[in-house]
Amino acid sequence: MQGQKHFMDKEVTRFRLSERVPAHNFYRRLAELVDWTFLYQQTQALYSHTGQPSLDPVVVFKLMLVGRLENLVSDRRLVEHCALRLDILYFLGYEVDEELPWHSTLSRTRQLYPTAIFERLFDHVFAQCVAQGLVAGDTQAVDSAPVKANASLHRLCEKQSIETVVPRMKLAGKSQEATSLPSAAVLDTPAHVLRRVATRQAQHQTTGHLGARRPRARLVSNKTHYSPTDPDARISIKPGKARALNYLCSLAVDTANGVISHVQADLADSRDRVHLPELVTHLHQRLLAQGLPLQELVADTNYSNGVNYALLEQRGITPWIPVFGQYKAALDGFAYDAEADCFTCPAGKQLPFKGYDTNLDGGLLKIYRASTRDCRLCPLKVTCAPKSNKRKITRTAYDPHYRRALHRQQGRQGQRMRLLRQSTVEPVFGSLLQHYGLRRVNTRGRASAHKTMLLAAVAYNLKKLLKHQPKQFLGLAVALPKPPSPPPTCLFQRGARGNRLTNKLSSRRQPSS
Repeated sequence: MQGQKHFMDKEVTRFRLSERVPAHNFYRRLAELVDWTFLYQQTQALYSHTGQPSLDPVVVFKLMLVGRLENLVSDRRLVEHCALRLDILYFLGYEVDEELPWHSTLSRTRQLYPTAIFERLFDHVFAQCVAQGLVAGDTQAVDSAPVKANASLHRLCEKQSIETVVPRMKLAGKSQEATSLPSAAVLDTPAHVLRRVATRQAQHQTTGHLGARRPRARLVSNKTHYSPTDPDARISIKPGKARALNYLCSLAVDTANGVISHVQADLADSRDRVHLPELVTHLHQRLLAQGLPLQELVADTNYSNGVNYALLEQRGITPWIPVFGQYKAALDGFAYDAEADCFTCPAGKQLPFKGYDTNLDGGLLKIYRASTRDCRLCPLKVTCAPKSNKRKITRTAYDPHYRRALHRQQGRQGQRMRLLRQSTVEPVFGSLLQHYGLRRVNTRGRASAHKTMLLAAVAYNLKKLLKHQPKQFLGLAVALPKPPSPPPTCLFQRGARGNRLTNKLSSRRQPSS
């Protein structure tokens, strides 16, 4: 007989949420894993001692973590999703008939909490990973990736000069009314850089690219435009991807088990090597607080810089950072004497050290210059210095650090470190962008973006912590019987004499009856 199920939609008089969530459930195990009570003390100073009770701070952080774990970017969708899941309700401490917080309350509370509380939560989870043996600490892999900001390129505005932003004084002593603009709206770019940008835009429009003459096909730059929606967002482009307003997520991962040891939000229009000193400082302090010394740091070529090499070596950290391709360890025909700090040209004349200089990026350079008399009388001047009266060599002031980095890079250990970085930090970035809601930041401002990245890193480490199963070794002792004594070996040469000596030794070993 065929049966049919009829839904009555009746009111259940006896229902306990803990009985519906099994013990092996992810969120039930997560609720028992972390002690969340420290958040009350961290947020106590943000609330008044009078008034209506606020939303539980632990519930706020749990809701934000669920958004990262469930790969939900929107707060509205997050609240709707949590209301449909019994295990998430149990994790939050809500009954089935209780209303969850409003999504706007979650957004306002996230803006209220400072970044230090989010960092304290990250340190708390990181300490648990260290206690479980998931973090070695000696070798860290560093990388960065752009994260889309909550702003559009179509809303960009041109920057204004300082005379337009700052109100002028009237004769009556009253200031002129002016709209308050963020600091990113002030045009502080030098004139020669603006001329270079204008020339590049004019060349783009006259080359005849498809759609280049459309009104919206304009070339925008961080030097001339800013986003009024999110002034901290910067225009950046990655090879193979479209131009967009992004933030830069800088990440450090422990190479032992792939636990995230540091994360920070940076401006997307700056180079990676600029943010390495700040990243190493915070990373080193966090590892030392757990009793883990940092010994080696692995990064890609974007972090290659003489300042970074010198900083890491000064702190006793071995930098496994490949040297940038434009660096040349030796000049053809010019021999370098390290003791005298001078070069010798092919004609045998010396180019001594003359002083220091800086390049366009602010890097420190060393200048080596020959004398005018030596170059004027030299027969090789036509090919060596055809447009100047003497030969000049410019080298970076961190040339010894570059040489040591190049030597490490060319060795077998350098190749292993390159593969180690690729297999450690790049999969972590792929997981954060695709499975932890970091493909786009739903907040505005650099501080809020930093909070979002910290929450994604905390969610990632919590999953690592829950999946970790400590190895258990079983010891077993077995009593084996004593092996029989080996037969006597012949220590002498073969023959009649050898046989007689062997028999004599055997008779001595036999016990007397």
